[in-house]
Amino acid sequence: MARYRHIDMSPRLLPVDLQAQLVPGSFAHAVHHLVDQLDLTAFDARYRNDEAGAPAHAPAMLLKAVLLAYSQGMVSSRSIERACRDNVLFIALTGDAKPHFTTLADFVSRSREAIATIFAQVLTLLDGEGLIGREMFAIDGVKLPSNASKHRSGTRAEFLAQARKMERAATTMLERHQANDAGAAEDVRDAKAAARLERLTREATKIRQWLADHPEDRPGSRGKVRKSNRTDNESAKLATDKGVIQGYCGVAVVDDKHQVIVEASAHGTGAEQELLLPVLDACAGQRTTATLITADAGYHSEANLEALAERGIDALIADNAMRRRDERFAEQDKHLAKPDPLHDKTRQPTKPRLFGSADFIIAPDQSHATCPAGKRLHRNGKDCTIGGYAAIKFRAPEAACSDCPLRTKCLRKPQTTRSRQVAVLTRKAEPTHSQRMRERIDSAWGREQYGRRFATVEPVFGNVRANKRLNRFTLRGQAKVDGQWKLFALVHNIEKWANYRKAA
Repeated sequence: MARYRHIDMSPRLLPVDLQAQLVPGSFAHAVHHLVDQLDLTAFDARYRNDEAGAPAHAPAMLLKAVLLAYSQGMVSSRSIERACRDNVLFIALTGDAKPHFTTLADFVSRSREAIATIFAQVLTLLDGEGLIGREMFAIDGVKLPSNASKHRSGTRAEFLAQARKMERAATTMLERHQANDAGAAEDVRDAKAAARLERLTREATKIRQWLADHPEDRPGSRGKVRKSNRTDNESAKLATDKGVIQGYCGVAVVDDKHQVIVEASAHGTGAEQELLLPVLDACAGQRTTATLITADAGYHSEANLEALAERGIDALIADNAMRRRDERFAEQDKHLAKPDPLHDKTRQPTKPRLFGSADFIIAPDQSHATCPAGKRLHRNGKDCTIGGYAAIKFRAPEAACSDCPLRTKCLRKPQTTRSRQVAVLTRKAEPTHSQRMRERIDSAWGREQYGRRFATVEPVFGNVRANKRLNRFTLRGQAKVDGQWKLFALVHNIEKWANYRKAA
């Protein structure tokens, strides 16, 4: 008969050398020694226990625990608390301090400014090690949901309509109950109806109170009203390829030498065009006049390109049609046919192309024009200006367009438009900043540099989202979310520092 060793489950004391658990070359070892080198006096302003009160947990210990947890994909404060109690690596790093989850949550949510100073110190350390090249900065962002519901978003008018609807429903229920009470001896109101009535009344009161606390709508770009959110009014509805979310856009500026994040910030807007200049201002101390700035089409606009030119910033900002002009992406449409269980990426049918001014033949003396159907368009008066440029207009007679077989291909609204009018510019317009950028990015040099951008910034977001499992922000408010985003960027940079020292 087989014999086995006896398993002894009796109590025993096991000596553990906490310092020995921090293995050289590991992230925990790097965090332990790096944080001890930093100036953490920025955290001191949070405490008022110099003369009275219990001693507080050391900010260095809390910072080490949070950074180690984020590096392993633990974001919630409760999971970090359990790790500090049960995981020997966290016990070694914290000195068996066992911080409460409320202490950890408070530390992350209220330390934005201090975290920013730590982020800057780590950048200085990385720069001293020669890990920042400043040859190219790649800008990109990721849209992540936050601790807020998109169903609580809307304008003040929409919130007011919701409150009135709930109040009408509550009034109707009360009237029905009163009528039933008058006609019957027993109370017909059941527990579910009473609970629903209470819920409607309570929710309507909350909306009314929120409207009183927020007397104005959030201003948006171009004078439009931006939707507010009753849970987190600093967050925004963001359109992603997987649908609409309520959250923030985390933007990172990455140096191409060793993929170090030189600037990280979270913003409550989905319009990336608004973020380009503020992000560049934030990283102005890191870049030089020779630093090339690269960004994708989300940051492209004529106003942004004009501002870059005025500031003398060398940049490559893609436009939406860049890939369609690049022969290397000629066969990219074949990938759209592949099934995606999360999102259908097949292109929707587009409207048929209408005849443009290039399809009309202008007479040498500019007295008339000929349409694709062979009909003559007469010159319409004197020269005019369109967009500040000299132009001439031609219009076809109504009789020529009324029974034309190409009417649907020529007129945008064939049911109501009587005849076609064509305007032709007589003076070549000055190239816009977008046109200059298009020529620059389509050049061999521009394609090479923009290809480097992909290899610079995309692995960084892959590391943060896939390896660190950051799929949502756990906080509310732009300041708190910004601090949490900086902590994840700090984890990435510390990993770069640790890997560099291990390889050296």
